[in-house]
Amino acid sequence: MATSVHAAQAERKIDADSHNTPVSQQDEAKLKTWYIGSIDQGTTSTRFLIFNGLGVPVASHQIEFKQMYPHSGWMEQDPREIVESVYTCIEEATKSFTDMGHSTDDIKAIGITSQRETTILWDRDTGEPLYSAIAWPDTRTQAIVRELKARKGADKLQDICGLPLSTYPSALKLTWLFRNVPEVRRTYDAGRLMFGTIDTWLLYNLNGGKDKNVHVTDTTNASRTMFVNLHTLEYSPEVLDFFELDPQKLILPKIVPCSDADAFGSMASGTLKGKRITGCLGDQSAALVGQLGFEPGMAKNTYGTGCFLLYNVGEKPVMSTHGLLATVAYNFGGKRKPVYALEGSIAVAGSAVKYVVNNLKFVESSAKISECAATVKDNGGCYFVTAFSGLFAPYWIDDAQGTMFGITQYTQQGHIARAAMEATCFQTKAILDAMEKDSGHKLTELAVDGGMTDSDLCMQTQADIINIPVDRPMMRETTALGAAIVAGFAVDVWKEFEELKEINKEDRTIFKPQISQEDSSKMYSRWTKAVEMSRGWLDSETGNQSQ
Repeated sequence: MATSVHAAQAERKIDADSHNTPVSQQDEAKLKTWYIGSIDQGTTSTRFLIFNGLGVPVASHQIEFKQMYPHSGWMEQDPREIVESVYTCIEEATKSFTDMGHSTDDIKAIGITSQRETTILWDRDTGEPLYSAIAWPDTRTQAIVRELKARKGADKLQDICGLPLSTYPSALKLTWLFRNVPEVRRTYDAGRLMFGTIDTWLLYNLNGGKDKNVHVTDTTNASRTMFVNLHTLEYSPEVLDFFELDPQKLILPKIVPCSDADAFGSMASGTLKGKRITGCLGDQSAALVGQLGFEPGMAKNTYGTGCFLLYNVGEKPVMSTHGLLATVAYNFGGKRKPVYALEGSIAVAGSAVKYVVNNLKFVESSAKISECAATVKDNGGCYFVTAFSGLFAPYWIDDAQGTMFGITQYTQQGHIARAAMEATCFQTKAILDAMEKDSGHKLTELAVDGGMTDSDLCMQTQADIINIPVDRPMMRETTALGAAIVAGFAVDVWKEFEELKEINKEDRTIFKPQISQEDSSKMYSRWTKAVEMSRGWLDSETGNQSQ
């Protein structure tokens, strides 16, 4: 059952007003005239939003960019097109902003948030990429993963960097590029090979490329590569040695806090030329910040191309023993210590909906998937394990592939559409169970955001499966808001977390469980059985489908 929650926040367990000094009318008027730009570079689209100091978006522009699938399991992007998409969004959103009568002088700073792990290599002398960007869901490294798991020292990696050996982190994509792209190896041997995730590539180019040579990353993105010691937040010699990398030859970006007035440089060209870039963090960390998850025990779940649940564990990393990842939640720098999180990563969420739309042709757009699913009362016994990139947390089954169980002559399009949405909800349940075991605490409510949360049916299903309320904000651009917040802190738009207490709190919707714990457990038991039956579809040596 969904209920609307207004300014009083009556449905929330904690009354934010009891911990907050109201913003004065004078401060509110000032914040309404201070603006921050936010670049949100995602897996399938790029957007630029301009927020005022109250966290309200006043202008935005979004475009999709091309995804390339050269072979089964491969996913690539054009590094140049990604940069161009950012410039286009900045120009169009800023035009809308100025058309409203605002001035670009009112934009105090720019923040960046981006897809994580996606890997780009380029030549220091030319500034040109040496290969396509290998996107984070890409699974071409499955055979390499199995090989490296047998290498001496493999069992110690996760205790250092927080991540397991899998197709997910950047380190494995770099290994594949070394072995398969001769120009990469030649450039490395010459000491000119520059490495970066999307944040680093964008910052390098937005600052003017090789002329300025701004080569930095923030702690949240750095923690997704496997190269960083999670305890020191510096590159780990042990990990680099494990991957047989020479730091004298491989040019790694400098690691800096997420919020910094100078480290990220400034725009070298375009409408916002000269504007400082003062914040940067990975998309899932940005969503946690945008949901104001600043206290240990707070969590958020973002339903995008994939689905990612972050749980704030405080100022010391917690190494999972139940299939989750240890990662940096955010790092505001200065006198504030870095904050860590446990993360549950689901490779396929919104992309499963797109599969139903684009491949199965059930409906003409993703927005219609709920209507299709609503034509039936339940999944009709159909379970869809959407393992298009294997299964991530908490299972880590590399040899699984997408499989559907329980199909009969009774099965209709609506049952499959519903099963595709439920797959993300079931995996979220598995992650929450693992987080409870790792942390010793059970969530009482789940904050959500991302494209799939537009579906009331999906969010109600999520509440039913996890058996706790689901809390959805009215303004869903929490990832972009998180980037704006870290940028704003660097230029004193805000100075304390308390000043953010009321941002995006009005008109939230709470979805309460509508089915019994017993019925929920029965559904989850069938899902678990389907997961086990999806194992072993890929050949153990090549990563190709077994015959």
